[in-house]
Amino acid sequence: MGESFGNYKIGNDLDIFPYITSSNIACGFHGGDPLHMERTIMESLLHHVQVGAHPGFPDLAGFGRRKMDLPAAELKAVVKYQVAAIKGVAESLGTSVVYVKPHGALYNLAADDESISLTLVKAVREMDPELMMVGLAGSLFQEICTTEGMRFVPEAFADRKYEANGRLRSRSLEHAILQDANTAVAQVMEIVLNKQVIAHDGTLVPIIAQTICIHGDNPAAVNILLALDTAFEQQGIIKKGFK
Repeated sequence: MGESFGNYKIGNDLDIFPYITSSNIACGFHGGDPLHMERTIMESLLHHVQVGAHPGFPDLAGFGRRKMDLPAAELKAVVKYQVAAIKGVAESLGTSVVYVKPHGALYNLAADDESISLTLVKAVREMDPELMMVGLAGSLFQEICTTEGMRFVPEAFADRKYEANGRLRSRSLEHAILQDANTAVAQVMEIVLNKQVIAHDGTLVPIIAQTICIHGDNPAAVNILLALDTAFEQQGIIKKGFK
């Protein structure tokens, strides 16, 4: 959320807000700017949605979805800078940031890279040791956060296809992004009710998640969220923030 910047509109935030419980807000490096950050936090307050920092690589042109090889000290500073920005704006509006979720390529790299995972932990801990970390369920990142004593919220995806190893299918490959509401709902219900996901090759991958992500820049996001609400109601599932 909050990924628009200047005259560039990304996503459909206002239509999405009524259906979510957590808002991963861009911090200005992969998307967003100070004005959109503030507006998005204000909308989060209006809809009683918890605020999360969504720091990424300093890659506005690539929307933070391209791998960058940054030294650990620089990456730590980059993350701290972004978290500090959103914390400051949130606190000026009378609220607080609850968690940090890396964005894009940084998120995917953290799933399997010990150095990046440890750098993220250090950066967030130095900013606020009470902040939670959100990341890919079943990843190395989850193991490291747990070992380091940081509360980790394992995440699964409504609108991304998985590989047999439990990682997200690369956006460079076909069928990586789910835009059919029925398909996305079926995936989420499989995760929530059966604690597994069906990978691209048909493999059943065990997965235990506490939060479900949908991408604000997915044109089908609102339709998927509406369909999910219907499915949750039919199954008696109550959605709430993980705070």
